[in-house]
Amino acid sequence: MIETNIDIVKKGLGKRYRAEKRFRIYGVCAIAASLIFLAFLFISIGTNGYTAFQQTFIRLSIYFDPEILGDTTHRESLASANFPAIVKQSLLKMFPEVQSRGEKKQLTSLISSGASYYIRDMFVEDPNLIGNTVQVWIPADDDVDMLIKGHTERGVEEAERRLNNKQLGWIEKLERDGNIEKRFNTIFFTAGDSREPELAGIWGAASGSFFTMIVTLLLSFPIGVAAAIYLEEFAKKNRWTDIIEVNINNLAAVPSIVFGLLGLAVFLNFFGMPRSAPLVGGLVMTLMTLPVIIIASRAALKSVPPSIREAALGVGASQMQMVFHHVLPLALPGMLTGAIIGMARALGETAPLLMIGMVAFIVDVPSGFTDPATALPVQIFLWADSPERGFLEKTSAAIMVLLTFLIAMNALAVILRKKFEKRW
Repeated sequence: MIETNIDIVKKGLGKRYRAEKRFRIYGVCAIAASLIFLAFLFISIGTNGYTAFQQTFIRLSIYFDPEILGDTTHRESLASANFPAIVKQSLLKMFPEVQSRGEKKQLTSLISSGASYYIRDMFVEDPNLIGNTVQVWIPADDDVDMLIKGHTERGVEEAERRLNNKQLGWIEKLERDGNIEKRFNTIFFTAGDSREPELAGIWGAASGSFFTMIVTLLLSFPIGVAAAIYLEEFAKKNRWTDIIEVNINNLAAVPSIVFGLLGLAVFLNFFGMPRSAPLVGGLVMTLMTLPVIIIASRAALKSVPPSIREAALGVGASQMQMVFHHVLPLALPGMLTGAIIGMARALGETAPLLMIGMVAFIVDVPSGFTDPATALPVQIFLWADSPERGFLEKTSAAIMVLLTFLIAMNALAVILRKKFEKRW
């Protein structure tokens, strides 16, 4: 019996169907594995970082003693006012049994080292507090904060804790009297960096990232779109444009640290621009983002059907009118998507900023483009290298904030594309 082609095909159908089924299973397994690892990453960051959104505070009855503070009639004299003494005095009144110098030092160590500045700021806002007693919630030291949050076990041996048994007894007395509690950590969102974990915040780094992104957006988007329009619509196809296109594609794949080295050599060493400034950071991020925006913008221009161009030219429009009145509005959603994705990549970059000095320890919140500043990814890098347990949760919390911004920017890109996209 002669075997026909149909018989041969039927014999192989079962094998082909099994192969396709296996391929689908492999794909589903790969997607499931990636989702599991992603969920593990998010859960790990969340479990380590959610406690940073709360801070332990201790309530003190602060008496603004005029004898201790001295002359406070002038703002200049506040620098020499003894605010730490009135904080110490208030704490010692709560524990009159503490007499020795060593015990006093251990007791006052339960309060954050920045408590005096906290009280000073209160007095600056309301000088009428002099001679009055006010109930004030003061940030606790990071060791106390870790204990209250459960990161430090109370039942272990004293040698294995950073707080001794006497300090633990004082904390338990504060808990019984209702003078210690966890509150929403506004310091994390309103303060700059600090050597003390309980006083460190992301506002300085977030402000630096904001100013850097403003410079990047104002430079990279118009320059990138203009370059894409010229290369796609006006430039003649020759050897020079081919070289430019190849270099643009290559620059999009260059490691980001190379752009940092370029910024160090050109902007800092050659032009002498201020070190660790958002202006320089924005220029470096512009160089890194430009290839991405140009490639995305050119792809958006190519997606516009040739019939749109032909129709515009057919009714008498010039090439300039055809591009800006007809092609560009249709390509704009894709350009915006590429720009936002490029900006999201720039927001999460660390290596280029390290090369231009934005890794410096900056306490003050920047108020302009030339003020010393750091960026949110760099702040995460600095905190991750700190040995204190308090900075571990701050690192994870800052990562959560950064991921929120990145997800929001990518969601904005999708929304803008859906809103302005036109189908033909």
